[in-house]
Amino acid sequence: MTFTVAVAQIASLPNDPLATAEKAAAALREAAAKGAKLVVFPEALLGGYPKGASFGAPIGMRKPEGRAAFARYHAAAIDLDGPEIALLAEATAETNTFAVIGAIERDGATLYCTALYFDGAKGLVGKHRKLMPTAAERLIWGFGDGSTLPTFKTDLGTIGAVICWENYMPALRMHMYHQGVSLYCAPTADDRDTWLPTMQHIAMEGRTFVLTACQHITRAAYGPEHESALGDAPDTVMMRGGSAIIGPLGKVLAGPDFSGETILYAEIDPTEVMRAKYDFDVTGHYARPDVFELAVDTRAKRAVTEI
Repeated sequence: MTFTVAVAQIASLPNDPLATAEKAAAALREAAAKGAKLVVFPEALLGGYPKGASFGAPIGMRKPEGRAAFARYHAAAIDLDGPEIALLAEATAETNTFAVIGAIERDGATLYCTALYFDGAKGLVGKHRKLMPTAAERLIWGFGDGSTLPTFKTDLGTIGAVICWENYMPALRMHMYHQGVSLYCAPTADDRDTWLPTMQHIAMEGRTFVLTACQHITRAAYGPEHESALGDAPDTVMMRGGSAIIGPLGKVLAGPDFSGETILYAEIDPTEVMRAKYDFDVTGHYARPDVFELAVDTRAKRAVTEI
């Protein structure tokens, strides 16, 4: 039985996570009204992706303005028991949809780039913390561990999420395929021309549907205090979108779209996954466990353990 999926290419309000959650809820309701059962949102939608900022950190130095920028960024992040989560849980329950939403998660003094999973009336059912922040992201985000690499078996299929350049980590992809992901969600901030072929490769490699969402956002959204290596003209495009939906044999079903904020839709036939795996199952009949072996440590790693 076919169903509709969507990717929401919308911009965050980086300094106002609650307003961003309201915007995401509105997009979710719009997509659900058009029949979408699964909706994927971009990386760091709640809390914002600080494109172009350096946080005052030349090698061997931390500038005062960088500390101030981090304090503002920390204040704009979300708590998992906060009003943004309640608002989105209400929207997914109302629409009976499954949603994957990028967020900057606050845990004490540390921030994590996280993908949140909402499942209809069940609300927030899980999260994935980005394992490896890329380049300067390591200044401002903590590292996830193996305890937040879940997939969710639903009536639509098995849903999992991998964030941005984590998608270039072969071992992480292999673990997702091992868990049977059939709806592979890729929230991202990568808007380059090379991103679409990456997503097509993953669809082919995992024989999975791939849904990737990136923001389309301009400099004006960030406010005057944001440091931008891209300049301060309000209409400067900081991220240009490129969201897309790809089938399990690499066919592009929707997108990529670079025109502005939008919601993209595709009709999904879940039987296509098994038809695609007929001649290639990377963790099954096409695997060589006698030659290659992958061990995944899914234990939580905490700095302090009380016994």
